[in-house]
Amino acid sequence: MFDPMTLQVLANHARAAAENMAHTLHRTAHSAFVKETQDFTVMLMDRGGDTFAVPMDLGATWYPGLTYGRAIDMVSDYKPGDVAFTNDPYSGHVATHAPDTHLWKPVFSGDDIVAWTGGHIHNTDMGGAVPASLSRSLTEIHQEGIRFPPMKLVNEGSFDQQILRIMQTNVRKPALNIGDIKALVGALGTGERKVHAMIERFGKAGFLDGVAALKRQAEAQARDILRAIPDGDYVFADYADEDSDHANPCRLKLTLRIRGDEAVLDFTGSDPQLASSLNVPSGGDPRHTILLVGVYYVLYTLNPRILLNTGLTAPFTCIAPEGTVLNPVAPAAVGMRSLTCARLRSVIFGAFSQAIPDRMPAAPAGNNCIVNVMTRDERTRKVVIAAVNPVVGGGGGMPHRDGTNGSGADAAYLKNTPIEITETEVPVEFVKYGLARDSGGAGRWRGGLATEMAFRVFAPDTRITARNRDRSFFRPWGVLGGRAAGLSDMVVNPGTPEERRLGNTDTAVLQPGDVLEVRSAGGGGRGDPRLREPWRVARDVARGHVSVAAARAEYGVVLTGGTVDEAATEALRATRQPHAGHFHFGPERDGYEAQWTPAAYDRLTGILSALPIHWRFFTKTEIFRRMEGRAGADGVEAAFAETCARFPDLPRPAPLAEAAE
Repeated sequence: MFDPMTLQVLANHARAAAENMAHTLHRTAHSAFVKETQDFTVMLMDRGGDTFAVPMDLGATWYPGLTYGRAIDMVSDYKPGDVAFTNDPYSGHVATHAPDTHLWKPVFSGDDIVAWTGGHIHNTDMGGAVPASLSRSLTEIHQEGIRFPPMKLVNEGSFDQQILRIMQTNVRKPALNIGDIKALVGALGTGERKVHAMIERFGKAGFLDGVAALKRQAEAQARDILRAIPDGDYVFADYADEDSDHANPCRLKLTLRIRGDEAVLDFTGSDPQLASSLNVPSGGDPRHTILLVGVYYVLYTLNPRILLNTGLTAPFTCIAPEGTVLNPVAPAAVGMRSLTCARLRSVIFGAFSQAIPDRMPAAPAGNNCIVNVMTRDERTRKVVIAAVNPVVGGGGGMPHRDGTNGSGADAAYLKNTPIEITETEVPVEFVKYGLARDSGGAGRWRGGLATEMAFRVFAPDTRITARNRDRSFFRPWGVLGGRAAGLSDMVVNPGTPEERRLGNTDTAVLQPGDVLEVRSAGGGGRGDPRLREPWRVARDVARGHVSVAAARAEYGVVLTGGTVDEAATEALRATRQPHAGHFHFGPERDGYEAQWTPAAYDRLTGILSALPIHWRFFTKTEIFRRMEGRAGADGVEAAFAETCARFPDLPRPAPLAEAAE
C-alpha cells in the first residue's frame, strides 16, 4: 500500500510524464489545428487501458476517464515498438468521429505489458464529402471520410507503408495528417521512456500498485463530492437549434439521480438517433468518457485538487438507450458530435445547478465553432486546407465573478491561433477579431462576452466549413435572476447590399472579395442584474463590453457622460421586477415550450422509443410537421394519429394500436 505522500509523488511523476508527452506533440506537430489550437490529447494508461494520467496545461480536456480497453483487445500479438491506431467511431468506441485518430503503444517491462501510452490528434481532413470531413448535413458515416478499425500502424518500430499510402490517397492534405501522426508517435515514445523511469524509481510491483491506488484515490475524491450534494432527482433539458439542416430542434433530457456517493445520469427522453451527423457514438458504455465530460468539469470545479483519471467515472452510471442521439447504431453519421456534446454539457450543468445552486455558474456559450477554409493560394499556386480559428463564446457568470470573455468554460482548452500566423499560412485577410458588445447575459455577475471574427477571401470558390454552428435560436441560460445571453450568428458580406445571414448553416462557398463574419453566443448571467454595482456597469460601458442603452435596459443604470446618475439609477431600479424562477431561458425557448411543453416532448419521445430505430427520426419529423395549431401532449397524440393514417406501414405502439381497434 502507498502512503499518501508517496502516492502524491507518483501522481506528480505521472502528470509530468503526460505533460512531457504533450510538449513533444505540441512542438513537432504539422497542422495549425494541433500545434496552435491544441485539439489533441495524450495520456498514460494502465494494463487494462484505463487512463491514469493526463496533462493539465496542453490539449483537450475531455478524456481523463477514457479507456482504450475494447480497442486494445481488437489487436493481437503486441510487441515492443508496436503502435496501434483507429479513427473508426464504431470499432472499440475510442474514437468518436473520423478526424480523431487515436494511437496507443504498449510499454513492456521484460515480457509483460505494464502500461500503455496513448492519445489522439484531430486530423485536418479525413476525406469524405466536404473539406475537413465534417458537416451537419451528412447522413451516414461513410460520407465522413476514410475509417481505420483498430490495427497496427507501426510494427516493431517500422511504419506500415501500405496504411500510409491508403491515407495519402484518400485525404485532402496527407502531409499534414501524416506529419501529425508521426508527431504523436514521438509523444508516445516520450511517455514510454517516462514510464520506464517511474518503474526504475518505484519498482515494477510498486508502479503497478501505485497506478491502481491513483485510480482508487480519484474514485474516493469523486464520492466525497457526491456525498456533499443533497440526494434527489434533478431534471433538466436543453436544445440544439436543429436536428438536421434547417429543421427541428434536438432535445437532450437528463434526470440526475444522486443517492449518497453514487449518481445515475439517465438520458431517457432525449431525441432519437438523427439523420444528420449530430449523433454521439457512446456505444452504450455506461461510463463512456464522452457522456461524462460535463461531470469532470463539475468535479474539478468543486475540487481543483482532484486526480484526473478513470477512477472518477466509477461512482457514475449513464443510461443512454440504444437508437437515441446519445447512443446511435451504425451507420449513423457522427462527425458533428461535438455540437451535441456541448449541449450535453449544458444539460449536465443545468441539473447540477439545481442540486448545488450556490456553487454552479450560469450556462456557458456552448458553441465552439471551428472554421476551416479550403482555398487556392495564388502566392504558391497550391490548394490550402486549414483551420482558421475557433470562435468560442463566453463563460457563464460565476458565483464569485463574471464569466470569462471569449473563452467559455467547457471550451476554453481550444486556443486561438494568432491572426499573423493564419494570414501567413492561409490566403485570407482578417478584418475583425474581438469581443462582441452586449453579448453576455446580464446579472449580478455578467456572462462572458462572445467572440466575433471576420475575414476576406481572395480565390474563387473558396469553401468554408464552420462546424458546431449552434445557439442562434436557443440562448445560453441565466440562473438565479441572471439573464440569458446573446445569440450566435454567421453572415456573408455584413453591412452591404449582398449581405446573407446563414444562421446555423455550417458550409458556404465564397467568391473573391467576400467577407465571412462569425459570432459565437455569450455566457448566461448569474444573479439579479439590479444587484450589480453601478460602478461595474459603468466600467463595462467604458471598456466597450456593454452599451449605454443596455446598461439602462438590462441593469437599470443611468449614465450621463460616462458617469453614473445615482438618483436616476436608484429610481429606475425600484421600478424593475426580478425574474422569478431558477433559470432564465429567453423569449425564444419560452415561446417554443408554450407549444412543445415538457409533457408534449415526453409523449413524443415515448412514442418514438417504441418504434423501430429506422422509423424514429422520420416519425419525429412528420409529427413536427403536423403540430401547427396544436400544443401539448394531446397535440402530439393527434399529430401522430394523422401520421399513422398517412403512412399505414408505420408501426404503432401498442396503446395507440389498441385504441384504433
